[in-house]
Amino acid sequence: MDGDGGAAVFFFCGPRGAQVMRACRCLFILLLFLYGGLVTVQAFTGTYGINYGRVADNIPPPEAVVAYLKEAKIKNARIYDADHSVLEAFKGSGLELVVGIPNEYLKNMSTNEDQAVNWIKENVQAYLPDTHIRGIAVGNEVLGGSDQELVEALSGAIRNVYNALSKLQLTDVIEVLTPHSQAVFDNSYPPSSCTFKENVLQYMKPILDLFSKAGSPFFINTYPFLSYKYDPNNIDINYALFQPNRGVYDAKADLHYDNMFDAQIDAAYAALEAAGYEEMEVRVSETGWASKGDEDETGATAQNARTYNYNLLKRLAKKKGTPRRPKMVVKAYVFALFNEDLKPGSGSERHYGLLKSDGSIAYDIGFSGLTPS
Repeated sequence: MDGDGGAAVFFFCGPRGAQVMRACRCLFILLLFLYGGLVTVQAFTGTYGINYGRVADNIPPPEAVVAYLKEAKIKNARIYDADHSVLEAFKGSGLELVVGIPNEYLKNMSTNEDQAVNWIKENVQAYLPDTHIRGIAVGNEVLGGSDQELVEALSGAIRNVYNALSKLQLTDVIEVLTPHSQAVFDNSYPPSSCTFKENVLQYMKPILDLFSKAGSPFFINTYPFLSYKYDPNNIDINYALFQPNRGVYDAKADLHYDNMFDAQIDAAYAALEAAGYEEMEVRVSETGWASKGDEDETGATAQNARTYNYNLLKRLAKKKGTPRRPKMVVKAYVFALFNEDLKPGSGSERHYGLLKSDGSIAYDIGFSGLTPS
């Protein structure tokens, strides 16, 4: 026993020992409460974060990105893997980071808990606590996709990652997550009518059961741009861009929506309620607007991208909820930090960045550019 412990034993043997012990017990409980607050997972600071994708051949190095995020006061970042150069760059920064397990790892990880343990030891635990890794996103937009083997593997992979975190005593520090696309929903208009697709629900329920137990949020990728692009004749672009408009009235819920972003979040809440998960938080894992696209990608302009993201930041800064969940403050990761010139697909896929790939601003929403180094 060290010197402090011996002094405490001697002191408690005095005539007022019982009173002192009661006082110290209260102090101990207070310290335990405060300490518990420190180790409880703090996965998202404030309301705004950024997706830091790196599918490009000429973006600035991670060290420059970290300096930029700190200067811009962006406290939350999400990457799509666990690249060690990024994890090293975030060390000591104080920024909150979500790492990702890419889809190609899921099939093996779903049947092998040891693989999940080893992955976390190598890519997460080795960097704690100096790198503030606060979440692991297991896969990306798997459910609702066309790879049935991947769909069937997701739940097992998530379970094994959670069990691995538990074995390593990290469940109080790190959330287990998985982002979904709008393809998991059967109907999202009006928002209160939204439900999960029947062929998705059987795979979704075991994930939601685990998330409910773990206290994890429901991650959804929310893109008013895509909704507008596919149906520009029936969607008011002002409704998609947070601009003044007539809005949409949801008669079933007696709620009015003046922007599509809130409506899409509340559609997710309605689907969760219908499935029996009324208490789960919806957190936006991706949202953004393309500044350029192919000729048939209606609305993909720099002006629209600027308007959407500028108004999105104003909306998030209000720290308010949605019409369906007014007390649940909305939190969102904007997609994305950079234009990523190596991404496949339509032209818009390469033009979601707040910054161009060289670090200069794509359009002005109040952030400066990142000086290439």
